[in-house]
Amino acid sequence: CCRGRHPACLSTGRRPDGSTGPCYCDQACLRTLDCCHDFSQTCPVVPCVVSQWSAWSGCAEPCQTTYRVRTRHILQEPRNGAEPCPALEERAGCVEYWTRQGTECKQSLIPALITTGGFGKARKKRAAAEGKERAGYCVEFQLVALTPGCLHSQHSHTLWMRHLREGHRVCVQCQHPALHPRSHHCSGDGTGSTRNQLLHWQALGNPRCKGTWRRIHQLDTCSCPPVHSFLFI
Repeated sequence: CCRGRHPACLSTGRRPDGSTGPCYCDQACLRTLDCCHDFSQTCPVVPCVVSQWSAWSGCAEPCQTTYRVRTRHILQEPRNGAEPCPALEERAGCVEYWTRQGTECKQSLIPALITTGGFGKARKKRAAAEGKERAGYCVEFQLVALTPGCLHSQHSHTLWMRHLREGHRVCVQCQHPALHPRSHHCSGDGTGSTRNQLLHWQALGNPRCKGTWRRIHQLDTCSCPPVHSFLFI
């Protein structure tokens, strides 16, 4: 039972189609259709077996949008024409708001993660059920720039990004659970930024949709129309 195409695995006998002549006992015979008749019994397919995924790692870098990793390893190598092993590593986006020393990151360094304001209805229901409803606030921004990826969102959960336009004012709500219990603000809201400072934002669900905006002011409640109202994550 040889890997790949191996001339040394040559034999003579009957093939699966009933013909006689040279036949092979290598993995490639399944594609070239010249296996010996007893190949499947002598060299059965042994599938790849992998372990369970490990726990997710922490974010690769603090104070910025980056990724986390989980891995798994091979328990049994595939043999005799089995499918190759699946990916052994997965990455997922994440953002860490605390440094390795345990201090909070400067807000101007962190892109604000936003999603559609419609998500807030389900969020408020969960907070009320858990008894964690807190008074939040709203921040008004002026969009300065955004990437073309915002306008090309195809999935139903990302269509809200098409309403983003350079120069428009948008309102972003800060509410539980994004509202930090100690600092009483949402990460990435621009607190402490200087006047006209460009701040970064990124749309949740589409890494190709991101841009910059300027913080105008903070309000107790939002006054923007629904299509221009969003949530901090």
